[in-house]
Amino acid sequence: MAEIITKKEGPIGNIIFSNPQKMNAMSLDMWLGVPKAMREFDQDPEVRVIVVKGGGEKAFISGADISQFDQLRGSADQQEIYNQAVAEAYLAPTLCSKPVVASIRGYCFGGGLGFAVACDMRICSEDAQFRMPAARLGLGYGFEGVNRFINVIGPANTADIFFSARRFDAAEALRMGYVTQVHPSDLLEQETSKYVGSMAENAPLTMKAIKAAVLQSAVLEKDRDVALVSRLVDACFASEDYKEGRAAFLEKRTPVFRGV
Repeated sequence: MAEIITKKEGPIGNIIFSNPQKMNAMSLDMWLGVPKAMREFDQDPEVRVIVVKGGGEKAFISGADISQFDQLRGSADQQEIYNQAVAEAYLAPTLCSKPVVASIRGYCFGGGLGFAVACDMRICSEDAQFRMPAARLGLGYGFEGVNRFINVIGPANTADIFFSARRFDAAEALRMGYVTQVHPSDLLEQETSKYVGSMAENAPLTMKAIKAAVLQSAVLEKDRDVALVSRLVDACFASEDYKEGRAAFLEKRTPVFRGV
């Protein structure tokens, strides 16, 4: 069954892409389920960090489920509906105020590559394989999607992976800056949990403000909402967590942040 599975583990919200018979290829229902799952974790005060990953051991997301294309993308109207669902799924990590980390094992192709680049950070296993095959399928790829890649890996690397449609491995993904960490396959789960666990101990309001600043930096200067970032920074200094952080520092103990 192709589905989105959500699982909360303490302060970590997990979104799992599960379509095991097709290497976690994304069905239309799965694309539609992403924003809802992301929104629910974003609204849950107990969740501090969100991790997205593929079910099983073989793939993160192997792409869109191409077997649905004739039925669900056959006409212009159907194409518009499908593309809107994908666009909203890609936008979901950006709209989420909390850090979203992609934990990538195995195949990360097409729609998987596009979704992961919309997340705040990407961690992968040594055996991960990446590919953007749009040029082999005759698919158009919109400006916003291409621009996400440019903001992460630069124009030359973006042109390379789109023009060539070639596979590249974890080492090259790290060189490009597509991922920030690479781990042995058997340690990926453990290392991801350790990393996001340390993030979850930090002040939520500070992370929210930093995420907003990072996202605004990718917007054209004339369109940036610098006032939004300033309001979020002011909220940090006015918070109980700021008092707690100072007290913990002076008392040489680990702070306990509550997000208020």
